[in-house]
Amino acid sequence: MAKNKLQTVNGDVPVESLGLMLPHEHLFVDLRGPQVAGYGEGEPEMVARLLLPALRAAEAAGVTALVECSTIGVGRNMRVLRHLAQLTSIHIIAPTGVYREAYIPAALRDMSAEALADLWVKELTEGIEDTGVRAGFIKIAMSDDGPTPLEERSLKAAARASRETGAVIASHTIGGRAARRELDVLETAGLDLGRFIWVHAHTEPDMAVQVEAARRGAWLEFDAIGAANWFPEQSRLVDFTVNLLDAGYGGQVLLSHDAGWYEPGQPEGRPPDGVRGYTALVDEFLPALRARGVDEGIVRQLTHDNPARAFSL
Repeated sequence: MAKNKLQTVNGDVPVESLGLMLPHEHLFVDLRGPQVAGYGEGEPEMVARLLLPALRAAEAAGVTALVECSTIGVGRNMRVLRHLAQLTSIHIIAPTGVYREAYIPAALRDMSAEALADLWVKELTEGIEDTGVRAGFIKIAMSDDGPTPLEERSLKAAARASRETGAVIASHTIGGRAARRELDVLETAGLDLGRFIWVHAHTEPDMAVQVEAARRGAWLEFDAIGAANWFPEQSRLVDFTVNLLDAGYGGQVLLSHDAGWYEPGQPEGRPPDGVRGYTALVDEFLPALRARGVDEGIVRQLTHDNPARAFSL
């Protein structure tokens, strides 16, 4: 019988070999958009020079796998990912998919949902571009007031690709209104919502809406851990997590930082606020959960079992 695995940049990894896993991080991001000259370009050695200290710290903190969420439209760069994967013991999972409407490259705008799904299935089963590296999940994104018609097409394509491959869909989604509409589109397209991750679920302040999404089967990802510069209410992330645990949905919670990264167009690739590392979960968030009475079995579920199950194939 085949065992569950992750499809990583360096090949298949059995989930039982993993420890702590970060389900939403970034190594290389280009937010200038695909229309900009030099979009998505960067020398792997320069990226490594900037990011290796953060990756080494993550290794020391026990991180064994990291999901790279920079998809097409925001700078997916397979040369960089392959180079970094050779330099760290952390398994890196690369995405297929496309970002929200404003970042969708011209070549993908006129494709049908069926043709887009075929492309994503190919990247999941055969490889990305000419690298032979298979994507490990589907990353899409909604506009803040979306989904727009073009983003609905992406949702339908993602649903089909997920049904054919088993790959999970992770979608950048701000607030409960967009999430509800998104879940409706995916359900109508025949997706088992257990294969959907509401990325940035912490942007919905109403915990009843979070519970509603979990009740429908979705994963909820709180991925602003350590990001006090753009989500200053860090204690709310603890509240959101404990609330879902108390409601019986601890098996559908994912925790991460949305941190990193090398950014083309910036001096030495350093983002304006600097490189934010990948250890606040271990250093700050888990101690806060323990202080709220969360036991070690649940901590392991949140940091080991849940992400491995969400991203396994």
